[in-house]
Amino acid sequence: MAKDAKRRILDGAFELLRADGGAITLDATAKQVGLTKPGLMYHFPTKEALMLGVVDYFAERWEAQLAERLGQPPEAASPQQRMRAYVEVALSGRFDRADFAIYTNALCREVLAAVWVRRLGSWLDLPDSLPGPVRARLTAVRLMADAYWASAATGVFPVPDRDRAELLAVAESLLKDETSR
Repeated sequence: MAKDAKRRILDGAFELLRADGGAITLDATAKQVGLTKPGLMYHFPTKEALMLGVVDYFAERWEAQLAERLGQPPEAASPQQRMRAYVEVALSGRFDRADFAIYTNALCREVLAAVWVRRLGSWLDLPDSLPGPVRARLTAVRLMADAYWASAATGVFPVPDRDRAELLAVAESLLKDETSR
């Protein structure tokens, strides 16, 4: 039951951001989900705990989408396979300013950035053993995916949907494993 309540609270906090770009506060979140502030604080005793929960919940959603795309644990996949899953999620998801706000909060708060590293590090970290040109191509693909989803989420210079297939083709050409040639 507590897990359902936490999920409901996290969904409500995220909806606050989505609805009007409003700030996530304990009071507003409690009101959003029909709880008293003490009832919410039973699950998230501080605003920091709530924010950590929201960021972890959002990063967990990314991680679940990546796992679904990949079809295997990230440790069992090649860097190219992991990056391909990342590109596909970034270019196929529907994102908005609330998504962007959750991600960019990590810029200012090390504890929030640590959540992203913990959740997505195994997906995005590249082994030092990769040859330089391969690392560069995989990094370029990741940065392309990052820029695409950020543009889609913010609505600032969004890429037209008609160009998505071509972008995926460019990414795929960069993801080709040199050993398969």
